[in-house]
This record gives sequence, C-alpha cells and structure tokens, in this order.
Amino acid sequence: MSGPVIRLLDSAALAEWGQALGASLRAPALVALSGELGAGKTTLAQAIARGLGVTQPVTSPTFALVQEYAGTTEKLVHLDLYRLRSASELPGIGWEDILAERAIVLVEWPERAGAALPSPTLAIHLAHVPGRSDVREVRT
Repeated sequence: MSGPVIRLLDSAALAEWGQALGASLRAPALVALSGELGAGKTTLAQAIARGLGVTQPVTSPTFALVQEYAGTTEKLVHLDLYRLRSASELPGIGWEDILAERAIVLVEWPERAGAALPSPTLAIHLAHVPGRSDVREVRT
C-alpha cells in the first residue's frame, strides 16, 4: 500500500490540477477538502467545478452551507461545514439526502461531519507552504 501523494502547486497549477480532476470525476463521488483557513479549499472547488463544466460563479457556501450547480455532465453539490458546531446539525442541511444524490459532492471542513462522513472517494488536504505564499501543499 502506497502513502499519500504530495504535490507543491502554485495557484495556476492548483487551478489546472483541479480542473483536470473535475473533468475526471463521475457521480456519485464524495470529495473531502480539508485544510486551514485560506489554504485554498474554495479555490480548488472552483477549479473542480470548471472541470465539470459549471459555468456559473462558484462561491464559498460558508453562509448558505450548501450550493448546487449544474455541470455539463454531472451535478455538483458544494458544502462548507465550517459554521457547524457539531455533526448533530447535519440533518438540518439535508445531509442524508445530499449523500444519496447522484452527484459530485465537495465537502469543505469535512472533519465537522465527524463519524457521519462516509469514506470519501477522494480526500484532499491543502496546506500553506512556509515562505511561499502562492504555493500550496496538496496531499491526496
């Protein structure tokens, strides 16, 4: 069994990688995007959405918690769980229904879902690289 794949990507390379990833995803898929504030989770979600053919602006769903977008071949559901205090709040956003959809589901702050988060199709962790403000460590 191999370990995680680690990439160091500047913002342009992160966007390119995310767009290629989006183009390769097929529903149903759950992608967990973790990392500290400002690590690039929403930026990566936007690139994945472009790869899925989403043409409308993809914004951070921090206040709405859930945003849905129509791609050219797949539906995208983008969740930001940052504002949840605990996994007990998941039913209030339709968690079970979202997971049951035939869609690409991107979850920012997946750790907020606790044990309610099923095994993701893909887990991606983004981190700042000290001394390189435009570069992110991407661990898959």
